[in-house]
Formats: sequence, structure tokens, C-alpha cells
Amino acid sequence: MSLRTLVYGLYERRLRAGLSGKPLPHHVAVIIDGNRRWAKENGFDDPALGHQAGGRKIEELLQWCDDLGIGHVTIYMLSTDNLNRPVAQLEPLLRVIEDVVTGLSADGRPWRVHVAGALDILPARTAEVLKAAEERTADRTGGARVNVAVGYGGRREIADAVRSLLQQHAAAGTTIEELAEVLDVDHIAEHLYTRGQPDPDLIIRTSGEQRLSGFLTWQSAHSEFYFCEAHWPDFRRTDFLRALRSYANRQRRYGH
Repeated sequence: MSLRTLVYGLYERRLRAGLSGKPLPHHVAVIIDGNRRWAKENGFDDPALGHQAGGRKIEELLQWCDDLGIGHVTIYMLSTDNLNRPVAQLEPLLRVIEDVVTGLSADGRPWRVHVAGALDILPARTAEVLKAAEERTADRTGGARVNVAVGYGGRREIADAVRSLLQQHAAAGTTIEELAEVLDVDHIAEHLYTRGQPDPDLIIRTSGEQRLSGFLTWQSAHSEFYFCEAHWPDFRRTDFLRALRSYANRQRRYGH
């Protein structure tokens, strides 16, 4: 064992011990940014190699969350804007996403996969893979519930939620006037992609960017944010523990 590995291990254990008795998030959301830059900086001509490395990191993250009892994880994998990329860029990314989600849903994995996105705007093959993973894992209880945000846009989600709400009440015979009298935020929340789940307590973004890029626009109203310089494939357990340490040391004000 090298000295560097020994020191790293000691530091990681110190971080983990420092979280004992501290509040941890129930729901962690991650914007996995920097895959393409990681590939370029590591001398790879093919950006898909960065996406593949980032895909492998997702399972590591979920294992870290399971170790700490974090029950909900949302991963921002593909935005609605990403779907406008040239086909030569988009196709390899979609194949990586399909492989990752299929791996998370494979036999022996503990996670319950939930699709958070607009399946109807995705290529048919990708939509089928995502739906199959969700159905395959529907009865699992051992690990975190994992929301894979694919074909996701915050504004699109709110529009879809309002559309679903209107359709539900129209089917029940409710008039627009009657709905307007009772409509509140909880009614809309019941139709979001993440309905029935707690809002994210902590949102992490890698690769140094400090913006949400339309991620969980509704659900992030009271979230804490943590921005990490590391590109997603380089994101380590120590980086995750630092994010949790930062969260644990904050006084949450919920908008006040």
C-alpha cells in the first residue's frame, strides 16, 4: 500500500466519522457534469469514453448512498436540450445511458429505478429500455430509489404536471372555475415526475459549474447546493463525504 493510499484512506475514515450524529440528506440529487471535458483532458478523442467512465461512477455513488442510508437519489443524465445535439454526439450518449440503467436494474442489484423525464420525446429504443428497467425493479426494497432524469427539463416537468392535473379533473367533471377555487402547490406536486418522494435536500453539481441548468426547478426550492470542481468521472467518495459534511454543518432555513 502506497503512502498516498494510506493517507487517503485515513482522511476518508475521518470524514465518515465526522458525520456521526449529524443530519444527513434523505434525498440527494446530482448533476453529473464534466464527462466530455474529462475525456478531452485525459487525451481521449472519443467523448463517449468520458460518458462510459461517468456511467461507471453512478453505481459507485449509489453504493455510497446505500452505505449511509440515503433512500432517494436523482441523477441528471440527459436534459431536453441535450436531445438537440448532433446525432453523432447524441447516439453514443444514449447507448451509455441505456447500458447504465440496464445495469442498475440487473438481477442482484438492490435499487428501484424510476424514470424522471418525458419518455415520449425520447427515441423509442431508449424509452423502452427505461420503462423495462422501471418495471423490472418496481418491487425492490433493499436499496435507494433511483430517479434517472432522462429527457428531463424543469419547465417541461411543470407543464406536464399541470397538463396531467387538468386532464385528471376534466375526467372527473370538474370545471375550470371549480379547480381554480381549490388549486394549490400540493395539487401540482402530486403530478410531478418525482411525486410521492421527498424533495431533494442536497443537490450536487460536479465540474465547477454553478447553475442548475433546469434541474428539479420545482423541487429545489429549499434544497442546499454543493458545487465540486472535479469532473464527474473523477468524483471520489471523499468528495461525496465533503458534500455531506458541508450539508450537515448548515442551518437549513427553508426559504427564510
